[in-house]
Amino acid sequence: MRHILFLLLIVLMACQPKSENKKFTGAEGEIKIITLAPGHFHAALLQKTMLKQLDKKVQVYAPAGPEVDAHLALINSFNNRTENPTCWDEEVYIGDDYLTKMLNEKKGNVVILASNNKDKTSYILQSVAAGMNVLADKPMAIDKSSFHKLEEAFELANKKNVLLYDIMTERYDILNIVNRVLMQHKELFGDIQTGSPQDPAVKLESVHHFYKLVSGKPLVRPLWYYDVMQQGEGIVDVTTHLIDLIHWKCFPETILDYKKDIRITGAKHWATRLSLSDFSKSTLATEFPDYLNKDVKDSTLFVYANGEINYQVKDVNVGISVVWNFQAPEGAGDTHSSIIKGTKASIYILQGKEQGYSPKLYIKKADQVSETDFKLHLDHVITGLKKNYDIGAQLADNGMYEIVISDKHKDGHEAHFSHVAEKFFGFLVSREMPEWEVPNMLTKYFITTEALEIAKKEDK
Repeated sequence: MRHILFLLLIVLMACQPKSENKKFTGAEGEIKIITLAPGHFHAALLQKTMLKQLDKKVQVYAPAGPEVDAHLALINSFNNRTENPTCWDEEVYIGDDYLTKMLNEKKGNVVILASNNKDKTSYILQSVAAGMNVLADKPMAIDKSSFHKLEEAFELANKKNVLLYDIMTERYDILNIVNRVLMQHKELFGDIQTGSPQDPAVKLESVHHFYKLVSGKPLVRPLWYYDVMQQGEGIVDVTTHLIDLIHWKCFPETILDYKKDIRITGAKHWATRLSLSDFSKSTLATEFPDYLNKDVKDSTLFVYANGEINYQVKDVNVGISVVWNFQAPEGAGDTHSSIIKGTKASIYILQGKEQGYSPKLYIKKADQVSETDFKLHLDHVITGLKKNYDIGAQLADNGMYEIVISDKHKDGHEAHFSHVAEKFFGFLVSREMPEWEVPNMLTKYFITTEALEIAKKEDK
């Protein structure tokens, strides 16, 4: 009788459906990438460096067009470069049914999404529903409708035991890393100030350019990149990086609840104006597509790429702004500035003409703090940092102390994509993604999409 019961148990176990997501061990080649509808060069940058966990065969599903052609050309350039060439084997399916084909075949276990943002949230939801992990470029949501869809995707990912994560490269910039460390030392930084909506305690500004070089070549933007109905407005795009950095630095490893901890106090948006000549230089197109006619006035394209958001997070007042120009001045590029005010010191990242358009990290003591005490605590923190970094502090011409970090720690924006990938793949193995990551991703996209609603109402 016991023998019969044992056989029945074996049969029942064999009939059970297999888990949708096999266990990852960190073994070489076990992560099989699917690149879905690549529409942004960030999809390719995730493959700029080969990681041992990745299978060299990559599945690509996309509609025909210049976007997938540009993606494959960039991958090919990585394979054929002289120094540290990659050896990706891209298996490509081109067709209008690319999404259905991908979902039916399921030839991989991680979907990479850096695509047209109008469809991205839907791609995320369907990929998760199919039991696949997703690593998505920002933004994962560009309006209230897609935000609610993203909420559904995270809920479903939890049920399916798969991971959904966005690509936040700025956490891997050495200046941001050291900035975060400085803030953790209460004797040096104190507590973060609360500020006011008129004078926020935390202020970040990011300036970007439509025309730029990537991997040494002019970046060709897809036509839809200039349609805010497809790309999303600036207020919901680059702002995701800024909000992520603010919460990561100011509230490290803290779960944020957007229903309780967040209050938006103001938001506005405005357009960047592009001539047809600018548009052509950026896209190689000779005319505006029909879907942009709604945004063209007197032969000038108005792109709502700029925005400001003021909000409170746990009573701390924050102000962020994103500006898009067409092309940077000679010798300059995308720039970033940051001010975070503490009760004992304030920390700055500046990247203007005085810094030679290269970002530099500074710390400034509060008026009530003595120079002797400030320098004592600063030296103590720098000594601790020297265990991991070639770093020092020196008095700058502006009266602040510059935190001088060796260039060997500055690997550049494009290299940060591999760091994000490594982190995500580590989560797949450990199944221990920090519990604050998901609620804080949702908080981030709540802020951006709610701010867009407010900015639009201000127009009326």
